[in-house]
Amino acid sequence: MGIEIIFKLAAIGILITVICQILKKSGNDDIATLVALAGLVIALTLVISMISELFTSIKDIFDLY
Repeated sequence: MGIEIIFKLAAIGILITVICQILKKSGNDDIATLVALAGLVIALTLVISMISELFTSIKDIFDLY
């Protein structure tokens, strides 16, 4: 876990932005909103897994519970 996570999140953001712009230009605003929401969910799952690993490592370091 390192800088590759930042690159993954940036790639997801750029890809979703391009897709949303294409969909909005073609008049599919509702589908663009759904694509943006799906991108947000994908990014949040990556971040939530990282936060879970962080809390697990903090718990192991300080012998909590």
